[in-house]
Amino acid sequence: MAETFRGRRVFNGQYWSGDPYVKLLLDAMKHSGCAVNRERHFSCEDCNGNVSGGFDASVSQIVLCQNNICNQAHMNRVVTHELIHAFDHCRAHVDWFTNVRHLACSEVRAANLSGDCSLLNEIFRLHFGLKRHHQTCVRDRAIRSILAVRNISKEVAQKAVDEVFESCFNDHEPFGRIPHNKTYARYAHRDFQNRDRYYSNI
Repeated sequence: MAETFRGRRVFNGQYWSGDPYVKLLLDAMKHSGCAVNRERHFSCEDCNGNVSGGFDASVSQIVLCQNNICNQAHMNRVVTHELIHAFDHCRAHVDWFTNVRHLACSEVRAANLSGDCSLLNEIFRLHFGLKRHHQTCVRDRAIRSILAVRNISKEVAQKAVDEVFESCFNDHEPFGRIPHNKTYARYAHRDFQNRDRYYSNI
């Protein structure tokens, strides 16, 4: 199945650009002065291990791991997750390489806002119904993401996530809410467009 997402089919964006999460983030990036060019800002590559994608801050480019992306829904989540990192890179002075708390904050936001921890995805992972389950999922996935890109101990990653969790979990930009599913994401996109019109008329 992953073979069908290789090369130009992933690269040209036709299979994910209509996703409401992605549409909002692309609009937000443009509004923030960081318009995304598919040819310039996306790269399709074969990746080691089980990594599905990444954001390379040194060249402002999203890497899509074509050998590890297995279906359309997975593709949409990867693009959304990495666009949240790109949005954070655009709007803030993120020290990706030496400040693990900065990285932790963006990973918390990406796990929280990308749909990674949606109820449906958690059911597929056989994770069910604990109290504050969404927060637990966000924390766990943020730690996993940090460990995938930084050679640090799990304890250091956990400490960084714990230190930033409350403020970064509650930072819902540019969605304005936690988009738990595509319907929420469509509402968020509508509200963002209306907000943009309001600001443009001031």
